[in-house]
Amino acid sequence: MSQGEFEVSTAGRSQMVDITSRVREVVRRSGVEEGVCQVYIPHTTAGVTVNEAADPDVAADILEHLERLVPRGRYRHREGNADAHIKAGLVGFSALLPVSGGDLALGTWQGIFLCEFDGPRRRRVTVTVLGRD
Repeated sequence: MSQGEFEVSTAGRSQMVDITSRVREVVRRSGVEEGVCQVYIPHTTAGVTVNEAADPDVAADILEHLERLVPRGRYRHREGNADAHIKAGLVGFSALLPVSGGDLALGTWQGIFLCEFDGPRRRRVTVTVLGRD
């Protein structure tokens, strides 16, 4: 097992940041040739997802539709960020990806995104790689 961590600074309240290259770096340093990689976000108002990375309009569409689905507004949670908690819960806090040949086995257009819903903030990403050398 190998584990790495890095930080991501977000610039807006809602944003999807492509972290694929940083995750890929942790996987390559691990020395694991075949196995799995877990990407985990230890925050309750941010999430992680795998989606298309080639066209930035995909991320914009996702954020726009999540905002329509869960708008800012009046919720019981009084900190003013209840919508961010709900969006993060819908997106999820981790992703499990295959590792093959010492690299992430992503599809042609896929990327890994940190999804910010309560920024701007500094977010921590934990990457755990399990497998055989």
